[in-house]
Amino acid sequence: MADQAATQETVMALVHAVAKELHPGRSLPPGVGLDSLLDRDFALDSLGRLELAGRIEDAFHVTLPDTRIANAETPRDLTAAVLGAMGTGLRAQFKPPQAPTLDARTAQDGPGVTLPVDVLTLTEMLDHHAVESPDRLHIRLYDDACEKGGAGDTLTYRQLQAGAKRVATGLVGIGLNPGEAVALMLPTRRDYFFAFFGILYAGGIPVPIYPPTRISQIGDHIRRHFGILANCRARALITTEESRTVATLLRGGVETIRAVTTVDDLSRDEDVGPLPVIAPGDTAFVQYTSGSTGQPKGVILTHANLLANIRAMGRALQVTSDDVFVSWLPLYHDMGLIGAWLGSLYHGVELVIMSPLRFLARPERWLFAIQRFGGTITASPNFGFAFCVKRIGDEKLEGLDLSTLRAICNGAEPVSPQTIKHFAARFTPFGFRESAMMPVYGLAECSVGLAFPPLGSGPRVERIARKAFSVSGTAILARDDDTALAFVGCGRALPGHAIRVVDAASHELPDRREGRLQFKGASATAGYLHNPELTAELMDGNWLDSGDMAYMADGEVFITGRAKDIIIRAGRNIYPQELEDAVGEIEGVRKGSVAVFASPDPSSGTEQLVVLAETRRFDEHSSARITRAIEELAIDLTAQPPDKVLLAPPNTVLKTSSGKIRRAASREVFEKGLVGKKHAAPWIQVLRLSVLMMVPTLRRALNAAASMLYAVYGWVVAGTLGTLAWLVIAVAPTSWRWPLARGMCRLAFALCGISFAVKGRECLPGPDAPVIYVANHASYIDGFILALAIRRPISFVAKRELLSHWASRILLTRMGARFVERFDREQGLSDAKRLTKDAKAGVALVYFPEATFINRPGILPFHMGAFSAAAEAQAPVVPIAIRGARAVLTGDSWFPRQGRIRVTIGHPIRCDPVTDGAWSQALVLRAAARSHILAHAGEPDMDVERAELLDHVPDPS
Repeated sequence: MADQAATQETVMALVHAVAKELHPGRSLPPGVGLDSLLDRDFALDSLGRLELAGRIEDAFHVTLPDTRIANAETPRDLTAAVLGAMGTGLRAQFKPPQAPTLDARTAQDGPGVTLPVDVLTLTEMLDHHAVESPDRLHIRLYDDACEKGGAGDTLTYRQLQAGAKRVATGLVGIGLNPGEAVALMLPTRRDYFFAFFGILYAGGIPVPIYPPTRISQIGDHIRRHFGILANCRARALITTEESRTVATLLRGGVETIRAVTTVDDLSRDEDVGPLPVIAPGDTAFVQYTSGSTGQPKGVILTHANLLANIRAMGRALQVTSDDVFVSWLPLYHDMGLIGAWLGSLYHGVELVIMSPLRFLARPERWLFAIQRFGGTITASPNFGFAFCVKRIGDEKLEGLDLSTLRAICNGAEPVSPQTIKHFAARFTPFGFRESAMMPVYGLAECSVGLAFPPLGSGPRVERIARKAFSVSGTAILARDDDTALAFVGCGRALPGHAIRVVDAASHELPDRREGRLQFKGASATAGYLHNPELTAELMDGNWLDSGDMAYMADGEVFITGRAKDIIIRAGRNIYPQELEDAVGEIEGVRKGSVAVFASPDPSSGTEQLVVLAETRRFDEHSSARITRAIEELAIDLTAQPPDKVLLAPPNTVLKTSSGKIRRAASREVFEKGLVGKKHAAPWIQVLRLSVLMMVPTLRRALNAAASMLYAVYGWVVAGTLGTLAWLVIAVAPTSWRWPLARGMCRLAFALCGISFAVKGRECLPGPDAPVIYVANHASYIDGFILALAIRRPISFVAKRELLSHWASRILLTRMGARFVERFDREQGLSDAKRLTKDAKAGVALVYFPEATFINRPGILPFHMGAFSAAAEAQAPVVPIAIRGARAVLTGDSWFPRQGRIRVTIGHPIRCDPVTDGAWSQALVLRAAARSHILAHAGEPDMDVERAELLDHVPDPS
């Protein structure tokens, strides 16, 4: 107990010291103690927490887990973390060994990998590597073991494929249908990789969202994701056990979510039948653009889009399987997901990846991981480079060697010339080559990458005369001008892509004239998910609008700002990014936490220029000094003072998950008068959200009750009419049976409100013509659908087991059904011959060539029985596609729903006289019938081994 008391006392002293340094002259609230909140009571922001954690580690000679640092809410939490770490051993050492102690990659690799140049989908890409290089190291998760000299948690291609397919099996088992969205709220760990590809293998669409990090901001986190999950109509949410409570809250506000689950819950080995076949044009995932809240913008990216982008970036970087990519980028952001992970996967590159929390806690980990594992490629947003310069002290850089780096991409947010300069100056003594720095440009609407500079060319910075550029948009090079604007070149368009700069009328502008940046190429999205209005705004003919302003010079693009953020005052363009960067350099202002925007002035009716800057200094003298410095700086840069300067506490300026300033959202906070308002206590936030979720929860309950009532009503109708139909058919003359059956089916559908329509009845042969009908099978009601669609007596081909029950035996035999044996091979052959004789005799046979159905959409492989009988009897095959039956009565469910059933009858397909042999003719018939059904049934092809004769299908017309 004495040790615990001493630890608590020391922790409290350190908390008070950091709080006093952050807020000099400001008194702490009375009664603060071990259970007071670090953010609300001590006013410690995220950087303040990191500083505090570093001092605690130095004081106690321990290493605190990053998650404990991030999740600690009170000094008591920090005390518990210290006491827990005291028994775990030595502090983390960042000095690398003089000689590598780990070379598992080389040991396992052997020769270089074969690139999957012919694959069309991401799943084919993984399958290729799992076959060609199954035991090659693909991912190394940088964890505590790595910091102690170990190998860390690793994944090979074989392990990734196996884990992903187990997850896919679990998703199919809980009813995921192809094309449905699954949200991923997972941190950087093995589960994420399994889940992402598991969703793809199951035919679903991954939607990455970021996991919660701070309980004190739980309300913002959940509200931010409500819109995204509702927009993508997510059917399931995969998360961790630790985040299940938050995920459950999200589910309560999103009606479409049927399951909240984990990778462990989903990982199954049982057989659920063939997994869906993925096509290049299928959606591979939906990337929600930064800052999406009120009107989410989910960028639709197909497998073809992503592979085109990955290949183009690989060519620009000259990537080989000998490269090593080291990344701390989050996997819920396109730069980390596509650029780092999927790009490494395609090129057979080892990916060394750490969680963003590890980087933020100790940014030197990123740099030493590059040295430790021989990193050749890495990437970061601009703030990551600035963070390293600011946060890594000289004493932490001893032994660092960055000489293996040949490309370090700087993108995802505006690139600062000052950051490039400072990073190069700081790390050149440690082997960093400035020529390796590659300012790049990209956006989610183009997958991730759009423009890259030549490899090894180094950054190109232009100084532009301010007046000419602000007034006319002409980029004239300036010489000795302290007021010049500085812009960084981001290279040329990637192979297979094009860039242009246009004016307001979409006319292309010449070099060195600013305008809107547009692009096109194989990586470009088709639009925003479930948002046709924003998609229309995105498109300009076959070009897409980036939303950015830029100018071109010698084929290279220079980004000047976001079109929506540029402020026009007195005939001049004001660029918020420049003023924000400059204000961030003022003493007392938090760098990277400044927002500049225009806001309507209610009194004058004009727009006012607002500077919102975070600071920790609120004493009268400091506030006056900072405000005066901001006003003077604004006059120097924009030739006019700001209308309002607001100094706000930390965490007021809103940012995206990748660190970019959310100017529109910050303006909204300003206009609502919420600047400086603190977050409510977590329990109050949860209570408010619970009240908000009452409406969708109640709606879901009402919908469930209505569905249950409809199901009961449907079975009452079906039971009553079915019993009556059975009795009548059992005693009625032959000529009455089919008219009676069709009448009962029509009445049942009408009473149950099921819409029914048939297209193509003119394709049906005459009443006495020999014919074999084949239809897809999705539900127990398919037989009734065909009875309504085909207006002549027909004979269903049914399994012989149905004869074992007296009710089905009497009904089916009275309706002329034919029965086949499925398990006795000799009897089955005899039944097949009998069916061929029936077909020759003019009996209209009806087959379900899939022979069964499953509880998820998909056309299963076709058996040959129907087509062999047709070829032997030289009878035409009429394909019939049934659409909507599965929605009315799903798979093996007995829970009916209202729906729309559509039947499309195809032209008779006749045996090709050119094709020799009944078997060859049967193959052609099967391919043609399957082609029609796939085209009209609205379900994916589940036949992995498709008939090679599809290319030779005759035109059924």
